[in-house]
Amino acid sequence: MKNWLIHIVVNAIAIIAVGALFDSVIIDGVGGALLAALILSILNAIVRPVLVILTLPITILSLGLFLFIINAITLWLTDAFLGSTFEIDSFGMTIIAAIIISLINLVLNSLIKDMKK
Repeated sequence: MKNWLIHIVVNAIAIIAVGALFDSVIIDGVGGALLAALILSILNAIVRPVLVILTLPITILSLGLFLFIINAITLWLTDAFLGSTFEIDSFGMTIIAAIIISLINLVLNSLIKDMKK
């Protein structure tokens, strides 16, 4: 439970960073980022595995690069669920945002793991 909450906070930080980097990503404050991170976490737990299995041949042919599209789809679904609290202008921007959020998550999670040692 504690790790899940840390993961949500890390996701929220990444979402805030993307919102600060791009004008086409609109976040309604820290609460909106935390809510978006919570919804994204739930979608990653439920929808993402189904999408990965359904698109496995495409993912293998693209050497795993299609996983970025799957991440963008879950981010786009988060945008659809939250309405004006969290908005991304286009699907292309959603792909870029998903890549940057993944990179920020990678860096922050590795820093957290180093701090636990």
